[in-house]
Amino acid sequence: MTTIYIGVMTGTSMDGVDFVAASFDPLQIHATLTVTFDPQLRDELMSLTLPNDNEIDRMGKADVALARMIGQGINQLIEGNQLDRNQIKAIGSHGQTIRHRPEYNFTLQIGDPNIITEITQIPVISDFRRRDMAAGGQGAPLVPAFHQALFQHPTIHRVILNLGGIANVSMLPAGNPDGVYGFDTGPANILMDAWCHRYTGQPYDDNGNWSAYGQPIRSLLDRLQGHEYFSKEPPKSTGREDFNIEWLDEQIADWRDDIEYEELEDTPENIQATLLKLTTRAIKKAIYRSPLETGEVYVCGGGAYNSHLLEQLRWRLRKHNWSVQTTSALGLSPTWVEATAFAWLAMRFDTQQSANLPTVTGAKGYRILGTITAV
Repeated sequence: MTTIYIGVMTGTSMDGVDFVAASFDPLQIHATLTVTFDPQLRDELMSLTLPNDNEIDRMGKADVALARMIGQGINQLIEGNQLDRNQIKAIGSHGQTIRHRPEYNFTLQIGDPNIITEITQIPVISDFRRRDMAAGGQGAPLVPAFHQALFQHPTIHRVILNLGGIANVSMLPAGNPDGVYGFDTGPANILMDAWCHRYTGQPYDDNGNWSAYGQPIRSLLDRLQGHEYFSKEPPKSTGREDFNIEWLDEQIADWRDDIEYEELEDTPENIQATLLKLTTRAIKKAIYRSPLETGEVYVCGGGAYNSHLLEQLRWRLRKHNWSVQTTSALGLSPTWVEATAFAWLAMRFDTQQSANLPTVTGAKGYRILGTITAV
């Protein structure tokens, strides 16, 4: 009988919760589902990522509401696809990150696993990041271990690029399992989505068409790249704590004060184009500073559907003949890579195998990640 694990992922973009039912060795996807957030819950989760009033009570309510949403989504996934519950060994639930402060050895994901277990009557593996942090790591990114297991090639260098709210890279040197490393390069959709929603009313820039209409502003780009995160050396990770619309507004206001009015190319679409270039520049820097001379880039996450962003990446990486395509070319849709990764992390916990990569997170060694909430 095939053993199935369910992976649950909600990322920095907070556009919905992804559910994947998967088995491994070899990988098989049995069912998928995305459930969009109720706008009120999304707004509350978004607000909780930054210091605010009455945080503990508000966090508690959101913790319960998100857990109920996840539990109900899992039941919908199982019943809608007629999955056999006897085959489902465990759920890997990442939860929603509302604070990630590796400099304080602290990270917090909510979505109470006790409630999820109660609703589904299936064991839940959760709290994946803190064990790595306790061992001196960043607690992120965690997906490079999964990328290595699934995508590393014996003769071709590969980079798996996840474009969620934050962009992160997994560097997979050909035939060298000990040489894998990765880190967050900086913002991907997190700023572009917020800016697009403010000026167009749309949740994201479809295909990057709006940013393609604009022209990047060099002086603003230089200011944004002055954020201290970009000059840090890996291992490193980031999130909404560093990159958010309030930070962007402050940077734009300071930039406007420092530049002569007649020099301004200050249109919303030009700023959107600048944000896209901020993302692609950081990715290019990460790849070109690696010891990998040339190879293949495979893109996953919501940004994989931004065709203008992918075109800009191809143009920026042309010098060393890096190819750029989505993970669909490797047999896994960009939409489902991260949720599948958390199904894999649940499997690793269930079989008591380590799931972090010290070369990625900076931890002192390999660790079994997660805690279990039993039925």
